[in-house]
Amino acid sequence: MTSRPRQRGKIPVLVLLGGLVLAGVAGWAAFQQREQAAAVQTEKVTRRDLTEIVVANGRIQPVTQVKISPEVAGEIVELPVKEGQAVKKGDLLVRIKPDFYEASRNSARASFNVAEAGLITAQASLDRAEAEFTRNAGLFERQLISASVFTEFKTARAIAAAQLTQAQHQIEMARAALDKTEEDLRKTTIYSPLDGTVTRLISQVGERVVGTALMAGTDIMVVADLNEMEARVDIGEMDVVLIRPGQTARLEVDAFKDRTFRGEVTEIGNSAKGAQLSGGGGGSGAGDATKFEVRIRLRERESFRPGMSVTAEIETRHRTNVVAVPIGAVTARPPKSGANAPAPAATATHATAKTGKPPKALEVVFVVEGEKVRQQPVKIGISDETHWEITDGLDEGAEIVTGGFKAVTRDLEDGKRIRKGGATMDKTEKRP
Repeated sequence: MTSRPRQRGKIPVLVLLGGLVLAGVAGWAAFQQREQAAAVQTEKVTRRDLTEIVVANGRIQPVTQVKISPEVAGEIVELPVKEGQAVKKGDLLVRIKPDFYEASRNSARASFNVAEAGLITAQASLDRAEAEFTRNAGLFERQLISASVFTEFKTARAIAAAQLTQAQHQIEMARAALDKTEEDLRKTTIYSPLDGTVTRLISQVGERVVGTALMAGTDIMVVADLNEMEARVDIGEMDVVLIRPGQTARLEVDAFKDRTFRGEVTEIGNSAKGAQLSGGGGGSGAGDATKFEVRIRLRERESFRPGMSVTAEIETRHRTNVVAVPIGAVTARPPKSGANAPAPAATATHATAKTGKPPKALEVVFVVEGEKVRQQPVKIGISDETHWEITDGLDEGAEIVTGGFKAVTRDLEDGKRIRKGGATMDKTEKRP
């Protein structure tokens, strides 16, 4: 029998050679991928003026509006106004049936008259007791009457004086009761507290309403001055700290297409509105659950109606002649380590060594150096709709990568080769 030569030693060698070939191919592919030039858009860093804005949505409302509620309960017997009707201060708005209050007033007046008569009687009794006391005091001094008899006259005078005091208190109570019933009767008629317009009519003739004396009263109507209007917008807690009274705002009212109105911030809410939001939020804090109401007085007069939707752009900060770059040029990268790492414009961090947590990502731009880019940390300031202010880390005149979006946010890295003339930044992708 012929024996076959053993070839076990050749198999591991072949496997090893195959692995080296595959590794080489993979490494070469990775090298080629790394060296492949990224198509980008670039531009020079310039200076410009920037105005930061906070955007918020809300509603148009009158600066002055009054809810008309009765202070007494009863049936509405007269309602001479209609919704949308202009009224003057002092015009009759509503009359409540006065029968019950007239009867109460008449009863209180009668009680007052009785108390008044009682006061007259008490005064007469005191006068008589004083006269008797004076006459008998002389007799007592001449010892013509006994001490016990004189004491009776003295006591009678004191009782008469006390009865007069009681009568005086009773007439005060009767007068107060009469005044109250007359006031209640007066409150059955409600007049307009201001020149304005009936913007909302809630009740109608024949309806029974509840007064505000003991509980929340029934709202009958709303009267507002439509000559002075304001926008009431909701702003998130991250943005409200930027708002100050007197700041200028641009307002767009949905009902007035292609028109922009000017306004001024007049009030900033101190208490949060929680998750309640009227018409949406705005600004960089639009996703906040906590909202604060900000009021913006409209400078122009127009036929605004309460409740119209409005979008406000509040100018919060302004910078003049500052170094600025397109918003799309700024992205976030983890800080580099090692001797070749560029010093960040912000404070250098060694967060991992000190706290055990990964360091925060830095805002960076990619500076063009020949056919490659250098990752440059920067410190950003305010922004407008298109540009970031650069406060540190970049000088005017430097050439930076501004697009495309995928290259800036994902592909570029320190030393990456580039090819100018690639896709431009998508304008919808503004912030890093």
